[in-house]
Amino acid sequence: MKQFLITPAAGKRLIAKALASNPTLKETFNSGTVVIIAGTTNGYVAQEILSNLNQIEGFSRKRFFRGIVLPPGQRLTDNGRLPGENEFIGDVVIKNGLWQKGATIFDVVDDLKEGDIIMKGANTLDLSKRQAGILIGDPYGGTIGASLQAVVGRRVRLILPVGLEKRVFADLNELALKLNAPGAQGPRLLPVPGEVFTEIEAISLLSGAKAEQVAGGGVSGAEGSIWLAVSGTSEQVKAAEKLLKSISGEPPLKFE
Repeated sequence: MKQFLITPAAGKRLIAKALASNPTLKETFNSGTVVIIAGTTNGYVAQEILSNLNQIEGFSRKRFFRGIVLPPGQRLTDNGRLPGENEFIGDVVIKNGLWQKGATIFDVVDDLKEGDIIMKGANTLDLSKRQAGILIGDPYGGTIGASLQAVVGRRVRLILPVGLEKRVFADLNELALKLNAPGAQGPRLLPVPGEVFTEIEAISLLSGAKAEQVAGGGVSGAEGSIWLAVSGTSEQVKAAEKLLKSISGEPPLKFE
């Protein structure tokens, strides 16, 4: 067994590499419809998948989001607007292997069918129950509200790429009751039925090793980092070590 420190940015890259190379998903990339809903983690996912499809031209992670969380008091830009506010490229919709540039989940949700895939980032994670929740700012439920009609109504797969930094230790349904109650302030919370995919699943998929979180935190850029203990055969641990070294220098996402 060996231990490794993974920063939030490196974790996003790790999750993205695993999803892009997942053999059970590749068939849908080429012969179905995959919707990668804009978000910071999904920006890495979209980048990796589009690179594998040789269609990365025109894509940028710097404006691939609708809402964003920044430190308290930090301004988005000098004029208070979102970075690249007029440059939002839409979600990444891939149909039969081709990126439908400019399309969003709202454009294609009615056409999604069983076997198609929606990828949506999450804001909170109960790892013990393998359940994730999404903060809601839109009064009509936003992109997840649109997505669930296809997920529940037509058995479209919902994959939730989410870093372990977002773990909580409370029942998400109980949290949602509190945050969604009349008179409460701030975002609402929606626990969703979907396939949670974290750094743990990424390591298992790419190396065969088993990983578990054993500690977290740090300073000078390691804030929000996680310590993972990785175990398995010597070959699996070596493969995991090589993988994690390859993404260890991933820089934080910035918007300058």
